[in-house]
Amino acid sequence: MKKIPSGLIGAAVVLTATLPLATGALAQATQGVSKDEIVLGSIQDLSGPIAGFGKQVRLGMMLRVDEANEQGGLNGRKIKLIVEDSKYDPRNAVLAAQKLVNQDKIFAMIGHIGTAQNMAAMPVQFQKNVINFFPVTAAREMYEPFHKLKYSFAATYYDQMRVAVPMLAKEKGSKKICAMYQDDEFGLEVKRGAEDGLKAAGMAMAAETTYKRGATDFASQMQKLASEQCDMVVLGTIIRETIGAIATARRLNFNPTFIGSSAAYTDLIHKLGGPAMNGLYATMTVQHPYLDSASQPIRFWATKYQTKFNEEPTVFSVYGYSAMDAFIRAATKAGNNLTTDSFIKAMDTMTIPPDIFGSAEMTFSPTKRLGSNATRVSQLVDNRWKVTTEYMNTNASK
Repeated sequence: MKKIPSGLIGAAVVLTATLPLATGALAQATQGVSKDEIVLGSIQDLSGPIAGFGKQVRLGMMLRVDEANEQGGLNGRKIKLIVEDSKYDPRNAVLAAQKLVNQDKIFAMIGHIGTAQNMAAMPVQFQKNVINFFPVTAAREMYEPFHKLKYSFAATYYDQMRVAVPMLAKEKGSKKICAMYQDDEFGLEVKRGAEDGLKAAGMAMAAETTYKRGATDFASQMQKLASEQCDMVVLGTIIRETIGAIATARRLNFNPTFIGSSAAYTDLIHKLGGPAMNGLYATMTVQHPYLDSASQPIRFWATKYQTKFNEEPTVFSVYGYSAMDAFIRAATKAGNNLTTDSFIKAMDTMTIPPDIFGSAEMTFSPTKRLGSNATRVSQLVDNRWKVTTEYMNTNASK
C-alpha cells in the first residue's frame, strides 16, 4: 500500500474538521469576510486632476469607518478600508481594481470616483463577484444595464441636466444655449441630458465645444462660444475646468449664465476661483456642510470632521461618509452570515431616509438599483452655495 504524503493527510483532516461547520465554511468562501473583519476597497483620484474630490471622499469614508469600528464594528466585525489611487485614469483604475480584487480580496468596492474609471474597473470586480457600491459618479452606466452587483445613489448627470437646463433657460429667457464638455463618458452624459431636455421643451442646443480630460487652457472654447453669442453655457466640467472656463470667459467679457452638473458643485470652485465664479448654477442633492451652517446637526458633523482631519469638510466628504453609512446599514441588516447574496438581499429591501445633509429618500428593490432620481439646483452667491430650487423628480418629466 502506498504511503499517503503527510501534507495530504493534513489537508484531509482540515477538510473533515470544517465540513460540519457550515457557517464557517460559507464565511471562508465569501471574499473579504472573516470572523472578525470585513475588507472593503475604494479607488480615488489622490494625485490627478480631481484629487481634491478623491481625498475628500476618502476622508468621509474613513470618518464613518472609524465611527463604526469604535462602536464594535458590524455584527462584531471591524471594517478594513483599502484605498488605491487611479490618478483619474481608467488604465490606472483597472490596475487598482485588479490589486484590490485579486490581492487584497475585498468584499465590495465603495465610492469609486469617476465615470470612465468605474466602467473600466467593473468587469474586473464582477468577474470575482465583487459589488460596485455607490460609485461617486452620476452616470447611467452605474446602474444600467441592470447587473446584480451594481448599486447607485444619485440622479444621473443626464437626468439632472435634462430637467434643470430647460427650467433655467426659461427662467432666464435664454435664446442661445450652448455647451462645453469633457470629451469622455462623463461630459457626453451632461451634454446629452441638456440636449434632450431642451428638445422636449421646444428648444435646441445652438453650439458646442469640447476639451480633453486634464486640459488647462480654454481660450479657444470660450472664444468660439462668445462668437456664437451664447447667453447660456452648459458645463460638462469638474473642478479646474469649471474655474478655467468661467475665468477665461470673464476675461473675454463673455458673461452668459453658466450651469454645471453635480460634478461642479463643490466649495473648491469658489475657494480656488474667487469672486469670478459667483453666479454659477449647479445641480446637486446633498448640501455643502458649511461649519457655520444654520443646521445644528451639520455644524456638529462638520466640526467633528475638521477636528479629526484638520480641514473643513466638503460635499464630497459627505458623499464618502454617506456611501459608507449606507453600506454599513445594509451589511448590518444582512446579519452575521454576511455574503454577497445576503448583502444583495438586504439592499433589495432597503429604504434609506433623508439624512442631515438634505438628501432625498433612497429606495432599492430587486429591479431598482438607483436610490433616488431627485435633483435640486444651487447657485454661487457671495462665494457660497445657495439652494435655489426644491427637489425635482426627474421621472416626472419623462
